[in-house]
Amino acid sequence: MTLEISLKGRRALVTAASSGIGLGVAKVLASAGASVVIVARNPERLERAKREVAAFSGQEPFAIKADLTKEEDLTEVVRKLEEAGLPDIFFYSTGGPKPGAFLEMQMQDWVDAFRLLVYPALYLTRALLPHMISQKWGRIIYLTSLAIKEPMPNLALSNVVRISLAGLVRTLAREVGRHGVTVNGIMPGVIKTPRVEELARDTARREGVSYDEALRRLSSDVPAGRLGTPEEIGYLVAFLASDYASYINGAMIPVDGGKQVSVF
Repeated sequence: MTLEISLKGRRALVTAASSGIGLGVAKVLASAGASVVIVARNPERLERAKREVAAFSGQEPFAIKADLTKEEDLTEVVRKLEEAGLPDIFFYSTGGPKPGAFLEMQMQDWVDAFRLLVYPALYLTRALLPHMISQKWGRIIYLTSLAIKEPMPNLALSNVVRISLAGLVRTLAREVGRHGVTVNGIMPGVIKTPRVEELARDTARREGVSYDEALRRLSSDVPAGRLGTPEEIGYLVAFLASDYASYINGAMIPVDGGKQVSVF
């Protein structure tokens, strides 16, 4: 018997999919046979992402241009999904809020961070859950961060606000598990994405070191000895989205090359 993850016949929604982890996940889900819808706000990057997903998987995704921090764009995304067919798989990813220490943040920064990291997840989940419950099958996977377990220097907004998604994972897992819907979270470590490159540039500026040195420092304490790739997150998402993961519910899973040092 050959064990193979197949998502044929499933529809998947991937947000923040024009680059980084979202793009890597979209590539892997499409290669597993899912019909993928990608969402991003930059039209040029969105078109490039469509080509990259098609080249990787042989399947071109359906693309929706939207800024998920805007209410009207969220409404339009749901309308288009209802027209095309609501997804069975929802992978929620987003770019990170700006770096900085607590006292460097203004109150509007906290409001913006909530609108970026949490509000779209709540809005889209409310829109998609009834469909998943009615068909007694669904997969929701939220991308969070290791920062929710081990706060990271100079990332006050992310350290605080992303914890809400862990609460959402545990709450929904209890509420909808009996309907055949699983809800899990992924805590990525240092993955080579534009966001990590931004953090490296910020570190270089603050500490007066080169960009290459700042990037090296980001992975210096990773036992695997390297940065992760977006596709490596995608492989876990494909598994969690499959029938093989039907009893994994409410989990917060690190994908970090062994970086996390806490026991729990």
